[in-house]
Formats: sequence, structure tokens, C-alpha cells
Amino acid sequence: MAITLSQQGNIAVVTIERAERRNAVDSVTALELYKIFKQIDQDDAVSVAVLTGSGGNFCAGADLKAFAEGDRKSIDIDGDLGPMGPTRLKMGKPVIAAIEGYAVAGGLEMALWCDMRVAARSAKFGVFCRRFGVPLVDLGTIRLPRLIGQSRAADMILTGREVSAKEAYDFGLANRLVEDGSALSEALEVAKQIASFPQHCMRNDRLSMLAQWELTDEQAVHYEMQKGLEVISSGETLKGASAFSSGVGRHGHFEEPSNH
Repeated sequence: MAITLSQQGNIAVVTIERAERRNAVDSVTALELYKIFKQIDQDDAVSVAVLTGSGGNFCAGADLKAFAEGDRKSIDIDGDLGPMGPTRLKMGKPVIAAIEGYAVAGGLEMALWCDMRVAARSAKFGVFCRRFGVPLVDLGTIRLPRLIGQSRAADMILTGREVSAKEAYDFGLANRLVEDGSALSEALEVAKQIASFPQHCMRNDRLSMLAQWELTDEQAVHYEMQKGLEVISSGETLKGASAFSSGVGRHGHFEEPSNH
């Protein structure tokens, strides 16, 4: 199998298993990734997902060798299946990238699709596909400038240069910078923290954060209030307020008092 799926409590771990190609993605792997993340999004037993790669690399992008050999499955321009697989999916729950080694070209775009990125110190980012006339078609030209600003994004997109993990961390492309070999363990710790919070509220705040890019100011205010009222009406806010009154969350310590 090109992809493995495991679960640690309410956290799903998706691993690209193509180490011999630096986890480059061919059309079969892309479809497999897409189906797995669709499954995760519909699985009530999963609160957060972690995406990583085997063999010391995250993902080196599309498998250009396979493409040159005829692996050129067409992609519907209007569908939610991206060339790299899940990159057009609008997940209802967070995904965290655990990055060792290369996260370049389409692999960078996969990392950008994730909500957060935990990077090992020797990790490498870059639009390496610039060198070969391969376009960014997994929302890289959209997500990268939104994430790090157009000036820095232009530097990466136009030059295709390699960006170190430290530089990526300094300008916000990486959220956490960790020692080599520990990206997955740190990503799991972040996932566990997110999974411990009241889920309805967290997910609705996340959806509002993502939706605001496509909305006018007035629409964004309306949507935020709509999602917030959904949470309050669900009883989750009252439950949280009651927990706070009993001492939960004081002095920075938090434990979810009961099942989500």
C-alpha cells in the first residue's frame, strides 16, 4: 500500500509510504489519500488527523517519473479531488503536517493544505517544480501568499529556491520547529491538545477562520455569529462555563471534564 492509516485514540495518522520516491505522489496514491481523508472527515471517532511521510521525507511532490511514463489521469477542474489528492477537500476537522526532510513542489502544497505544520530542523521547503515547468495546481498560489504574505510567497514561487526549516519558521510557514526525528511525536502532542478541547466550538471557530477569506466583511461577521450561536445552542458553552465555575482551566491547566 502507498498509504497507511493508523489511529491513536481519537487521532488518525496518515503516512505516505513511498520512501523510494521521497513520497512523491502518483495518481493512484493521490486517489488513495483523497479517499482516506474523506473517510477521516466522516469518522466521529476521529477528532484530529496527522499527515506525514515515511523514510525521512514528508513529500517531494508529484511523481514526475510516473508522469513521464504515462501516468496522466485527468482531474476535474471543478471537483474536490486535487492532483495531489485531498488538497481541495474542505475538512471539518484539523489536519497537522509532521514534516521531516523534503516538503517541496506538490508536497509543499499538501503541507499548506494542513492547518498546522510541525517541521524538523533539517526539513526543506520549496517550489522545486519551478525548475521543470510543473505548475502549482493544488492551491499553492493561493494558500502560500495567504499564509506568509505575497512578498515572501513571490520569492518562493518565482525563484523555486530551497527554504530551510528555520526560515520557514521565522516567517510562519512552519508552526513548530523541532529536533530531527521528532516531528511526528510533536505533531501528535499538538493533536492531542486540540482533541482535548470541546470539539463543536473548536471546529466552528476553525470553519469561520477559513470561510472569511471568501466572504465580505459583513458576511464574515454574520457567519462567525451564526457558527457561534450554533455552539451556544448545543449546550457546549454552558457545559464549559459550568466546568470553569468548578475550577477547570484555572492557572493554565485544562482537562476536558467528560467525553466530547
